[in-house]
Amino acid sequence: MYPTREHKSFGIFVKNQVEALRSRGLDVDVIAIDNPNKGKLNLLKKYGKWMISFGAHLLFKGSSTSVVHAHYVFPSGWLAKWYKKLFGARFIVTAHGGDIDKMVKKSGRIQNMTKNILAEADHVIAVGQELFATLENEFKLPASKLSLINMGVNLSVFKQVDKGNARMQCGIPTGKTPILFVGNIIEQKGLNELIVAYSTIKKDHPDYELYILGSNKDQGYFQKINTLISEKELSQSVHFLGTKNQAEVALWMAAAEVFVLPSHIEGFGLVALEAMACGTPVVGTNVGGLKYLLDDGNGVLVEVKNADSLKRGIQSVLESEELKQRLIQNGLEMAKENDQDIMTDQVIQLYQVENVKGLS
Repeated sequence: MYPTREHKSFGIFVKNQVEALRSRGLDVDVIAIDNPNKGKLNLLKKYGKWMISFGAHLLFKGSSTSVVHAHYVFPSGWLAKWYKKLFGARFIVTAHGGDIDKMVKKSGRIQNMTKNILAEADHVIAVGQELFATLENEFKLPASKLSLINMGVNLSVFKQVDKGNARMQCGIPTGKTPILFVGNIIEQKGLNELIVAYSTIKKDHPDYELYILGSNKDQGYFQKINTLISEKELSQSVHFLGTKNQAEVALWMAAAEVFVLPSHIEGFGLVALEAMACGTPVVGTNVGGLKYLLDDGNGVLVEVKNADSLKRGIQSVLESEELKQRLIQNGLEMAKENDQDIMTDQVIQLYQVENVKGLS
């Protein structure tokens, strides 16, 4: 995945890593899909274009590529491995969660191909601790071949600013308390539970407003969410913001009173870490990378697919200034530990190549 002007958040974490690598002097070529739209015709077009780009690069620049780094094991890793097979390039693959938790379950063939890709890779990066454990225990990868490296947070973009000024810039009315969600508008992000939880909170706190920032990737699900919003009589207090660039996302995160990520699955939860860097407390589900990221007082963990648990988690933050301030301070420290620059250094070490001239 890779973002465009039209699809600003699509694979933005990959672009951030690419730009960080380029800033260190590496020559990086990108072969990626930049269209998130679904449908058979779109799938044929975007994957066809992707395969043609891959074939052309392999033919004309494959021999000069020192390292190939695939994001998502399948299908990206299947293409990437040919640089190793044909030209001896070092083959690195980053598993992000969905490729291991969901993609391998689609068919036995994909599962076997995933295992083959992981076996052929020179090194495998897991973005979260639970994902690391799955690769080690279920896919039998040796610990020496695995690294735990998340995508890192860009602290020059995601940073704490005055909430009052941030809210004014975002156009949030005076006297309103913003609750923020950032992510794709799909079922696995837990928006059903969020709407139900918010509807209960709203009854006792009419000043609370829910803002949803993200791409509408599933029109059918989007319609279901809007129906639920109407049934709960929340049409005037739930706001869909669409997609925004990183600076705008950071401003909204800084403006929010609490950031909520009720995902059903989550490889790491980088968006939660970005909210922490903006000085905003996070409430998230006890799944995947979130269970580690928000543990030890860094955030509030709630039960997955449980609107009542989510409601209690949000209320605990909004109704306790002491808890809120503790979460803010712990979150800022966690963000510093996961600075993008630190993560980039670790990735470059895995490349094990000096004076890299070509990198795909």
